[in-house]
Amino acid sequence: MAFPGAQILDVAGPSEVFSLADRLAGRGYSPELVAAEGGPLACSSGMRLVADRPLTACRGRIDTLVVAGGVGVPEAERDERLIRWLRSAAGRSRRVASVCTGAFLLARAGLLEDRRATTHWAACQTLAHRYPNVQVEMEPIFVRDGNVYTSAGVTAGIDLALALVEEDLGAGVALEVARALVLFLRRPGGQAQFSTSIAAQLAERSSLRELQDWIADNLKEDLSVAALAERAFMSPRNFARVFRHEVGVSPASYVESLRLERAKLLLQSTELTIGEIGQRCGFGTVETLRRSFARSFGITPVEYRQRFQPTSPTPGHVIPIRRAAR
Repeated sequence: MAFPGAQILDVAGPSEVFSLADRLAGRGYSPELVAAEGGPLACSSGMRLVADRPLTACRGRIDTLVVAGGVGVPEAERDERLIRWLRSAAGRSRRVASVCTGAFLLARAGLLEDRRATTHWAACQTLAHRYPNVQVEMEPIFVRDGNVYTSAGVTAGIDLALALVEEDLGAGVALEVARALVLFLRRPGGQAQFSTSIAAQLAERSSLRELQDWIADNLKEDLSVAALAERAFMSPRNFARVFRHEVGVSPASYVESLRLERAKLLLQSTELTIGEIGQRCGFGTVETLRRSFARSFGITPVEYRQRFQPTSPTPGHVIPIRRAAR
C-alpha cells in the first residue's frame, strides 16, 4: 500500500524481492500496488507510480499486506478513509508489515498496540512518544511480533521481504533472490541499523584514504591505534581524533568492520575452518572472531555459514560475482 509522498524504494524493494522469488521458485507471490488515489502516485523522489487498483477495489483475503513509508506519512495518518481501510485489510491478512515510517500508519490504525516494533532510526523516538503503547526498539533492522512485522529505514524493507520469503519458501530461495539482486547479505533482523560498515566513509585526507586501502589489504597485521598512527606519521592521540572526525568511526571500529566483512566473505565462499578464517582476518583466535560476530550480527560464524553459504546453483540461473569485502 502506498500514498502520495511514499518512498519509492519502500515499494520497489520488497516488490522486486517477492516477484523474483516467484520467478525463481515458480510459485509464491503476485505483488500488487494499491493506493487511495486512482491516478499516478507522486513519490517523494518526484517519480510516479501507477497503482494496480484503488483501496476501495481491494477486497477479499490478503496474504501479506506491506505498508510503505515516506515523507507523505503525516498526511496519510490524517486520512481517515485510508486508516479505516488499513484496519479492515489487516483483519483479512495473514500477516502485516511496514517499511520505514510506514510503522506510523500501522500504529495509527491500532495494529501495534502492546507490540514490539521498529522504524527508521531517526523516527523511533517520535513513534515512541506519539504511540506510548508501542514498544519501540531502535536497534533492529526488522522486528516480528506475532503476525505483524516492522522494518527500519528504506533498504531494511528488502531485508524484511527476504526474511518473509525464507519463511515461506525456504532459505535456499531467499539466498538465490539475494544473490540475483546482487545483495551481499540478507542481514539478520537483530542486526543493528547502524553497523560500522554503514557508518564508515572515506577520509578527506589522501594520506588517510591510502591508509584505509592499506588496512583492507593487510588485515592480518598489527592494526592497533599505535601501529596505524605510526604508519600515518601522527601521534596516537591525534590520529584517533582525526580518523574519527573524517571517517565517522573510531580506528578500532573501522578495523573490526573490515575484518568482519572479510570473514563473512570467506565463510560464504570458502571451506576454510573458522580458525583459519579468524587467522586470515586478523582476529587471532576463534573465540575472538565468535564474540565479534555475535556482538555485531547476533549470530555465530557457524550459523552464518549455515545460512548463507551457497548451495548448488539453480539450473539456468546466472549467479552474480560477489563484490569484494573492502
